[in-house]
Amino acid sequence: MRDSGAQALAEALKANSTLVTLFLYQNSIGCSGAQALAEALKVNSTLAILNVSEDSIGSSGAQALAEALKSNSSLTSLDLTDTEWGEKVGDVGAQALSDALKTNSTLTTLMLCMTSIEYNGAQALADALKTNSTLITLNLKFNLIGCNGAQALSEALKTNTTLTTLNLHDNSIGYNGAQALSDALKTNSTLTTLSLGYNSIGDIGAQALAEALKTNSTLATLDLQCNEIGDNGVEAIHQVLQTTKCEIEF
Repeated sequence: MRDSGAQALAEALKANSTLVTLFLYQNSIGCSGAQALAEALKVNSTLAILNVSEDSIGSSGAQALAEALKSNSSLTSLDLTDTEWGEKVGDVGAQALSDALKTNSTLTTLMLCMTSIEYNGAQALADALKTNSTLITLNLKFNLIGCNGAQALSEALKTNTTLTTLNLHDNSIGYNGAQALSDALKTNSTLTTLSLGYNSIGDIGAQALAEALKTNSTLATLDLQCNEIGDNGVEAIHQVLQTTKCEIEF
């Protein structure tokens, strides 16, 4: 399809009043195609789901879509998941999307897997979560937010009351990031699913999360797979499994 196809679809969307779902993944859509779609979203009032994953929209394309989100009132799901190659959304794109989330009141799902988001992008998203009251799912799988990014998101979780699913799979958060998230879980009462696989949280991180689950009563699923958890961490998890209703994968 490439940019020319996306531009043609964008023109159609400006007049269309019935389409609710548009999947455009793996179509080699670049920045200009994303910009055209963004312009269409400013006037379209019916499209609810847009998937441009595994394309190459880059930070400029993400910025354009973010600008559209400030005025669009129909889109509920946006998937910008990247591939291992091509242009990345990155921190610049994440910061633009975060600005949009501060005013947008319809988006409930944001997929940003493998988009090269690091600490600055995570910090921006965390700031948005402190005021946003509609986002339910945030997927940051396969990024590079590190322990500082996890700490920023943890602070947001202490006040956010709408996010139910957070995926931080493979983000190098380490045990410090896990400890920060554990602190948030002691007060957060809305998160139901937390994915922390492949983050090298070790025994310290596992023990901290197990301790949080002694008082948290809302988390239903916790993914801790492939985290270098040793005997002490396993023992802490086994103990808390006796009392918690949360399903823990490790």
